[in-house]
Amino acid sequence: MFKQLHKDIQAVFDRDPAARSILEILICYPGLHAMWGNRLAHWLWIHGAKLLGRWVSQLTRGLTGIEIHPGAQIGPGLFIDHGMGVVIGETAEVGSNVTLYHGVTLGGTSIEKGKRHPTLGEGVVVGAGAKILGAITIGDYSRIGANAVVVKDVPPNSVVVGVPGHVVVRHKPHMPSDAPDLDHTKLPDAVGKSLATLINRVDELEKRLTEHNGDDSHLPDPQLPIS
Repeated sequence: MFKQLHKDIQAVFDRDPAARSILEILICYPGLHAMWGNRLAHWLWIHGAKLLGRWVSQLTRGLTGIEIHPGAQIGPGLFIDHGMGVVIGETAEVGSNVTLYHGVTLGGTSIEKGKRHPTLGEGVVVGAGAKILGAITIGDYSRIGANAVVVKDVPPNSVVVGVPGHVVVRHKPHMPSDAPDLDHTKLPDAVGKSLATLINRVDELEKRLTEHNGDDSHLPDPQLPIS
């Protein structure tokens, strides 16, 4: 038990520069308290005391603002930063050393029994407000941008942005030995790049048309509004 407690505390030190002391972490980090509550609730759940497990999870939710269903499978090293509004559904599976920021939802998209929540691989980072929905898989060491909505599988070492989420594979894959990649603000602008490509294409077509006709007097003034 004490070995696991040490790992939980070290995970906070590794991923939150605001952490100053063990005492501060023990009494001021709701993500850590939610993890402890979930361990008890999950133990009760898998040993047949499902109602009691749900009650413990609801009690923990009231104390921390973090809702983790006792049926969810949580790997070691989960770090929930700030945590308010985090929801993890019953059939969700979270790999080792995953980081979740506030407002994250690992939600289901079906009323059928069985697997209906996401699976997160090792080292995944999910930015604030992101929603990952359905029985999909997020590959190892992927980073989900803030407020992204992800409804399809994501390959390992990817970055996901936008609504719905657009997948961009990293040029340099993240290695297990690397420090946690927590910067979920440095994200590619997939829509902006698409618009820039489209504008460049239009400019090229106008240039070809002008060269073909010999003059551009018949072309609309780009500074004037199109009626």
